[in-house]
Amino acid sequence: MGYGWYSWRPYVPVAVRRSNAAQEIARLRKRGAPIAPVVIQGRMIARSFWGKAWCDNLEAYGDYANRLPRGRTYVRNGSVMDLQLGAGTVTALVSGSDLYRVSVTVKPLRRARWQAIVRECAGRIDSLVELLQGRLSRAVMEVLIRPRTGLFPEPREISFECSCPDWAGVCKHVAATFYGVGARLDAEPELFFRLRRVDQTDLLTAAGDGAALAERSGGRSTRIAESALGEIFGIEIDEATATPAPTKKGRLSRSPGKTRVRPTAPPEPAPPPPGRRQGDTTSGRAKLAHRRQAGRRAAGNRTTRRHRPPQPPPRG
Repeated sequence: MGYGWYSWRPYVPVAVRRSNAAQEIARLRKRGAPIAPVVIQGRMIARSFWGKAWCDNLEAYGDYANRLPRGRTYVRNGSVMDLQLGAGTVTALVSGSDLYRVSVTVKPLRRARWQAIVRECAGRIDSLVELLQGRLSRAVMEVLIRPRTGLFPEPREISFECSCPDWAGVCKHVAATFYGVGARLDAEPELFFRLRRVDQTDLLTAAGDGAALAERSGGRSTRIAESALGEIFGIEIDEATATPAPTKKGRLSRSPGKTRVRPTAPPEPAPPPPGRRQGDTTSGRAKLAHRRQAGRRAAGNRTTRRHRPPQPPPRG
């Protein structure tokens, strides 16, 4: 039995829909297409700062209010069979009465708007890890999620298409795709900046410039924590391997993490002047002179006794 423009399509049970969608996904995988389904654990769709902020931004606009509840149901029951985020684009395969293709386009963030955000966040973001994990101050969060001037798109910046026959402005398949983006940002928050076509490192560069300015002005500088660097590059940083400060005396050893001062050798004694023995002292020279003088006196006494004329005998 066929159906026309004014009749409903025949109802297809959920089990049949899942089976048909699984078969189509299997065929796509055999062709080498990358498949990334959206899997929701429990009732909460998004848990991170970026995922929740994306969903809250969607629900704040009345343009999507009528169809968003059906989209939440679809994404929770696993109907988003594939979701791919690119530079300003989102493509999805959503299971319904058939496997429908959804395409979403997000306009890039205006350069002046992005530069204003970067200026307001200068010096307030410590590291890339804190930025992507949403560990930000309240002031930075308010700048990022602010309506019309923040990072998140407005309805007029979003256009979409779906292959389903629903004529609604936002069908349930598009709504499920929107919520699927929020769930995907939990695991890959960097995709949000790619979607908005901006470089998240601009925020860190501005933070570094603000820290340098604070240091020059006598304030406390802001730097990336060593634990955060370990999380980014997957390494362990040992504080003991830091370069030791040079000391005033001695030399530094080559072993990392330790500063050992080697004692300097005492100065060598100056060589004795020529003609003088190293062992001579003042007392030794005095003794030698005394011996020479005594020898001269003894020699003089012997000479006097040898040449003295004989004395006449005493008269009787």
